[in-house]
Amino acid sequence: MDPNTFPTKGNLIAAKNSLALARQGYELMDKKRNILIRELMELIDKASTLQREIDDTFSEAYTALQFANINNGITGVWETAATIPIENSVKVKTRSIMGTEIPLVEYEKRSGVPYSLQSSRASLDDAVIKFERVKELTLKLAQVENSAYRLANNIKKTQKRANALKNITIPYYTGLVKDITTALEEKEREEFTRLKVIKRNNVKKKAKENR
Repeated sequence: MDPNTFPTKGNLIAAKNSLALARQGYELMDKKRNILIRELMELIDKASTLQREIDDTFSEAYTALQFANINNGITGVWETAATIPIENSVKVKTRSIMGTEIPLVEYEKRSGVPYSLQSSRASLDDAVIKFERVKELTLKLAQVENSAYRLANNIKKTQKRANALKNITIPYYTGLVKDITTALEEKEREEFTRLKVIKRNNVKKKAKENR
């Protein structure tokens, strides 16, 4: 038998403290879950908006690329593309939301086109600018989707802990407090009855001695 379940006042105090901590822990888990869910809903809305914008920008970019191929020739477009430096400025940092580490993508945004304007036509410049916008939106979407995934995973863990506190820990300590309280009250009643019997016997004994 677990000695912590013995009906003593010390165990009763310990059980009440554990129950209070469990209830406080559940409230904190519930608040954390609600905050994370709110953050997740905002990210889902943001992801939907970004996805629609990416789809529209991709469509515009490919249309612009077709015009560039026609005006500059496919070979000319390929030669210009070969001069564009590889993107290596992307950096991923992290920030915390209620203990959840989510990514923060940073990169150097280019202004204009990364080649000489004298060797290109406006149609190619337009295509490059639009694909730069696609890259920017894709990085943002990747950040948002990854953040949403991590938040969803943390929400699942938080919900599991909250359920354990609500359905297991709190009922256990609630029952333990009730059982110990009942046992102590019963012991007090027995002690009170025993003292009454002793007192009554002492009164009778004194009455006999005084006769």
